[in-house]
Amino acid sequence: MPLIIICGTPVSGKTIRAKQLKEFFENKHKKQVEIVSEDEAIKKLGYERNSMYLDSQKEKRVRGYLKSEVIRLIGKDGVVILDGSNYIKGFRYELYCASKASKSTQCTIYTIRNHQEAWESNLLRMNQNTENKEGDHTSEAYTEEVFNAITKLRFEEPNSNNRWDSPLFTVQLSDQLNFDEVYSVLFEKKPPPPNMSTQNPPLSSANFLYEMDRVTQEISKQILDSKQMNLDVVKFPDYPGCVLETGFIQNINQQKLLRLRRQFLTYAKMTHSNDTTHNIGRYYIQYLNKTLTE
Repeated sequence: MPLIIICGTPVSGKTIRAKQLKEFFENKHKKQVEIVSEDEAIKKLGYERNSMYLDSQKEKRVRGYLKSEVIRLIGKDGVVILDGSNYIKGFRYELYCASKASKSTQCTIYTIRNHQEAWESNLLRMNQNTENKEGDHTSEAYTEEVFNAITKLRFEEPNSNNRWDSPLFTVQLSDQLNFDEVYSVLFEKKPPPPNMSTQNPPLSSANFLYEMDRVTQEISKQILDSKQMNLDVVKFPDYPGCVLETGFIQNINQQKLLRLRRQFLTYAKMTHSNDTTHNIGRYYIQYLNKTLTE
């Protein structure tokens, strides 16, 4: 499933482009399209956009949720569109590795807009939200602090020379995006060849799959047992240095943990089948720290 990463500064037209691309692929090429929305993720996790951007832990959880959703969807027929700021180049690189591991094509849409013009549009959103008592989440305004922080300080601009940002399409709000060219790079060109860091090796023996299942079940049981004992932090004696971060354990239940374990097993079969079961245990704990956000 080809991946389109949309990134850009605040109020630069990211969601507009996501909707346009969805309409193009569905109507002209009859493709299934899934939009993974940063705004919807923030809402689902119970956060408010501005407070999320000012809290590194909340921001990390949102990125973890977005990444897990992309990994879950990629590899199937159709197109995945990640609609968000995606301003951290390291995050975009992680997504590139995920799409490369699944042998999928990828491109980046970079939306740009004049700083002052974007800020004036944001002010209009502020006024609309003040008048609208229900608070339309989809047009939630940025505070000046967050707007300037992302635009002037945090944003790591995509570069076509970086393989994880390429092919790169840069568009202003008034530009017409070349949809046919986007289609061409996703469906008429081969995905990048796998290398040692991303290649999916053949699945190993059934014994490995059994051991992976056993190890992750043991870790899950230890987490649930720790919750019953009202522990704030879960430590894993078999994995020195690995802990489940403070604040997560109280949000865990058996159903959620089962769902996350299944997602991890699907991912690990593709990317870690040559690893030892001990390393798999460590990866599973790291995965939970990144994705346990609800």
